[in-house]
Amino acid sequence: MNHCSPDSAEPKIRTAFILGAGLGTRLRPLTDHMPKPLLPVGGRPIITYVMEHLRAAGVTRLIINTHHCPEKYQEAFPESRWKGVPITFRHEPVLLDTAGGIKNIEDLIGQDRRIIVYNGDIITNLPLAPLLKRHEELGAEATLALRSCGEPANVHIDSRGFICDMRNTLRNPGVQACLFAGIYVLETVFLRRLSAGKVESIVLPFVESIRQNPRSIGGIVIDEGFWHDLGTIEEYHTLRKQVL
Repeated sequence: MNHCSPDSAEPKIRTAFILGAGLGTRLRPLTDHMPKPLLPVGGRPIITYVMEHLRAAGVTRLIINTHHCPEKYQEAFPESRWKGVPITFRHEPVLLDTAGGIKNIEDLIGQDRRIIVYNGDIITNLPLAPLLKRHEELGAEATLALRSCGEPANVHIDSRGFICDMRNTLRNPGVQACLFAGIYVLETVFLRRLSAGKVESIVLPFVESIRQNPRSIGGIVIDEGFWHDLGTIEEYHTLRKQVL
């Protein structure tokens, strides 16, 4: 496997937020004493594939939230760096879900106008340059990377390239139902919609944003490359065999 092919586009986003705080309940007992993103694949933690992908796309700063077994992250990255890229950890004593986790790092983002948000339990080499380009073209507050195949196909996109529904909340099927790839570009102004300390999925603010402005959340189908979600023990062991 060629895990990460560098994107040719000029770097446009400096900071990435990797979601690393989940409990990994579906992978128990493997995750009883280890955060899911630190489980080994090919002799190294899953999250390092994420870091490699982002670094190749031009990201120069990483923020990772922690909750379950946070000390394991410090053991894995004792210098809070990976291949020269600095890592800032933000612990969540109470698990805040995706929207709450993003709001919780607002002070760490600084003056950045936008960030990449990336699930810490996926391994993919889908090209990120088209995602960044589409985000620029649409002028959206967020733009999601999508796949045309896979389950759950619960993100709906319209003919103009905007997300028109998520989880069938708005009853708007659009022109295509897609799988969310776990990666998106987010304008930091969107954080104004989020409440500090609130335990909430990012899906709810996205849906509310779509309700108010149908052109606020964009999407792009990127089927190039491989994509693996480490959702079950079976999927984890299958991927380990492919990589080893």
